[in-house]
Amino acid sequence: MVNFGYTIWILILPFLMFLLLGLAGHKLKPKLSGLLGTIGLGIITALSYVTAYKYFFTSEKVDEAFQKLTAFNSVWLQLTENLHIDIGILLDPISVMMLIVVTTVSFMVHIYSIGYMHGEKGFERFFAFLSLFTFSMLGLVVATNIFQMYIFWELVGVSSYLLIGFYYTKPSAVRASKKAFIVTRFADMGFLIGILILSFNTKTFDFITLTSLSGPAITQTGGAAFMGLSVLTWSMIFVYMGGVGKSAMFPFHIWLPDAMEGPTPVSALIHAATMVVAGVYLVARMFPIYSIAAPDALEVVAYVGAFSSLLAAVIACTQTDIKRVLAYSTMSQIGYMMLALGVSGYGGHDGLGYMASMFHLFTHAMFKALLFLGAGAIIHAVHSNYMTEMGGLRKYLPITHATFLIACLTIAGVPPLSGFFSKDEILTAALHHNKLLFAVEYAVAGLTAFYMFRLYFSIFWGKERHYHHTPHEAPLTMTVPLMILAVGSVFSGFIPFSKLVTSDSRPFESHIEMAVAIPSVLIGLVGIFVAYIMYSKETAIPDKLATTFKYSYKWAYNKFYIDEVYLFVTKNIIFRYISTPIAWFDRHIVDGTMNLIALVTQLVSFRIRGFQSGQLQKYGYVFVTGAIALAIIFVYLWK
Repeated sequence: MVNFGYTIWILILPFLMFLLLGLAGHKLKPKLSGLLGTIGLGIITALSYVTAYKYFFTSEKVDEAFQKLTAFNSVWLQLTENLHIDIGILLDPISVMMLIVVTTVSFMVHIYSIGYMHGEKGFERFFAFLSLFTFSMLGLVVATNIFQMYIFWELVGVSSYLLIGFYYTKPSAVRASKKAFIVTRFADMGFLIGILILSFNTKTFDFITLTSLSGPAITQTGGAAFMGLSVLTWSMIFVYMGGVGKSAMFPFHIWLPDAMEGPTPVSALIHAATMVVAGVYLVARMFPIYSIAAPDALEVVAYVGAFSSLLAAVIACTQTDIKRVLAYSTMSQIGYMMLALGVSGYGGHDGLGYMASMFHLFTHAMFKALLFLGAGAIIHAVHSNYMTEMGGLRKYLPITHATFLIACLTIAGVPPLSGFFSKDEILTAALHHNKLLFAVEYAVAGLTAFYMFRLYFSIFWGKERHYHHTPHEAPLTMTVPLMILAVGSVFSGFIPFSKLVTSDSRPFESHIEMAVAIPSVLIGLVGIFVAYIMYSKETAIPDKLATTFKYSYKWAYNKFYIDEVYLFVTKNIIFRYISTPIAWFDRHIVDGTMNLIALVTQLVSFRIRGFQSGQLQKYGYVFVTGAIALAIIFVYLWK
C-alpha cells in the first residue's frame, strides 16, 4: 500500500509561506520575498506531481476502480456521536487532478509575477496573498468532508477579496473587491443552507459516506417536501447555489468582469483556472448524489450552465477590454463544464459528460491561464487594456504572439490541440442527452472562435497604433511560463482521461465521434474566418454591423443591463421598501424602547437617590416609617 502521509505538507507549506511573507515580508528584500514564495510553491507542485504519479500509476485498484484514500484526518469539532467536522486530506481521481491544476497554474503565476509585479508597492504583500489563496484552494480540493470544504471555500473568498482589492488606493479596485465578496456571500448562504439540510437528513458531513452508493444520501427515499421536490433535491439545489456564485454562473456572474481590476496574474490564478472552477468541482464531488438521488437538481445544473455559456459568449463578442473578453470567455467555458455534468449519468459511458467536464476543466486551466498571462504581457508592453488602442503587435512581441495564438486555437477547438478533445467530448455527451442543449453549445463553439480571434486579430494584426514608446517583449520570468503553458495547451488533450477520471472511478474507452467533431471544427473555422475578414485589417464592417443591429449590439455591449437591474432592485425596492422601514423600526421602535427604559430608570434613580445619602437621620426616618407602615398593615390584616 502506497503511503500518502506526506501530502499534509501540501497544505502546511503554503500556510507557512503566508505567515512568513505576511508577517516578515516587509523586512525582506522584495526579490527575496518573491523568490521564497516561488520556491515554496515549486516544492508543493513537485509533491503534487509525485502524488498524482503514485496515485494513478502505482496504487492498487479495488475491482478495477481507483480508491478514495484518506491520507490524513483529524476530528476538529465533535457535534454528536456520528456528526463531527474533520480536517483532513482525501485523495481520489478528481482531488488528485485538481492538485495538479492548482499547483501548476499557481507556480506559473508565481514565476510570472516576479517580472510583472517588479517595482510594485506591496510586492511582499502580493506574494503573501498568493500563498494564502493557494493554501485555501488546496484545502478546498482535498477536503474529506463538506464542512471542511465550506471553511476553505470561505477562505478562498477572503483571498479573492484581498487580491482583487490589491490596489487599495484605486476606488474601482475597492468597489470590485467588495462586489465580488458581497455577491458570493449571498450564494454561499445558499451553500450553507444546503449543507445544513443535507447533514440534518444524512447525519454526516463525510464525503466518502455521502457519496457512497450504500450511503444515507443515496439509499434513503423521502416524500415530496416542497413544490414536488424532495428534501434531498432541495438541499442539492442550495449546494449548487454556492457553486453558481463561485463559478460566476447566471445570475451571480456580475462580479467576475469587475474582478479584472486586480493585477493580471490574479486574473489568471483566481478568475481563469482555479477559483472559478470550484463550483464545477463541488458538483463533481457530490455527483453520485446529484445523478442518482437528485436528478432534478442535475437538470438545473445543465440548463443554468447552458444559459450562462451562451449569455457570456454573446457579451464577449462586443467587449473591448481584453481582460473582460477573457472574463466572459471564462464564464462561457465554465458553463460548458456545468452543462457536461448536468447531462451526465453515473458509471461507464453514461458518465461521459462527467469525464468530459473534468477533462475540459484540466485543459481549460492551461489555455485560459496562458491567455490571461499573455494579456498581462500585452498590457505590460502597451500600458492599455483596450484592443482599440492595439494593433500590429506580432512583430514586437514574437513569443507572446505565438503562445497567444496557440491558446486562441486551443479554445476555438482546432485539432489536435487540447481544447478540441475536451470540447468534443462535451458536445457528444450533450447530443446523446439533450439536443436543445447540444444546439446551444454548438452555437457557443462558433461564437467562441469568433470572439477569441476578434481579440487576436485586433491585438496582433490590424492597424498599427501610435504607441508612446516602442513595445518590447516581456522578460524571461514572464515569457517562460507562457511557453510552458503553451506546451500544456497543446499536449494535455492526449491524456487518456477516460482511464483516469470518471464518475465511478472505473476506466472506460472513449473515442472521437466524427459526426460531432467535424461540424464543431467547421463552425469554429467559420468563426475564425469571419473574425479574420472583420479584424485582420481595419475595415468598416464592424461599425456597419453595430449600426445595423444597433439595439442588439447596445444590449450586448452593456451586458444586457443585468448590473443595472441589480442596482434598481437594490436601491429602489430593497433599500426603499424593505431596508428603510426596517431602519425606521430599528431607530424608533427598538432604539426608542431601549431609550425609554433608560429614561425611566434614570428618572426613578434620580428620585430615590436620597435613600442612599449616607445620613443616619434619613435612614432612621425611613426605618421608622417603614416599621409603622408594616405595623398598620399587620393590625389591619389581623382584624
